[in-house]
Amino acid sequence: MEILIKKLPGSDDLPAMRYMTEHAAGMDIYAAVTEPVTLAPGETKLIPTGFALALPPGYEAQVRPRSGLALKKNIGILNSPGTIDADYRGEVGVILTNFGREPFTVQRAERIAQLVIAPVVQAGLKFVPELPESGRGAGGFGSTGGSKQL
Repeated sequence: MEILIKKLPGSDDLPAMRYMTEHAAGMDIYAAVTEPVTLAPGETKLIPTGFALALPPGYEAQVRPRSGLALKKNIGILNSPGTIDADYRGEVGVILTNFGREPFTVQRAERIAQLVIAPVVQAGLKFVPELPESGRGAGGFGSTGGSKQL
């Protein structure tokens, strides 16, 4: 599969997105901030990436957090995973949130997220007055596991 990538003006100095290991699921995305951006604890900001893309029909790009930033700095993506649709052609942005107790500063060319390409199925919908029964029924939110009462 081929994905078309357009580097936007002012992003020529940023590293190219790439898979960091042979079997990596996601490509690293870099911050295209023009100056450092500080996220206060609890704050969310849209961080530019300096690229746009064109995906083939039937695919999406998922913007996901980097595990190292999450574990070491408490930085995540608010709408994780963020979805980039096949027909979107604007700049990819990353909605970073500081879930920690200390400010975090995003530097230019810092790895801030990863991009995973995935197939998409558009389902046909059929509205019905009743749903068929199942063994689980309407049970949810932990209804299939957990501690049993003695």
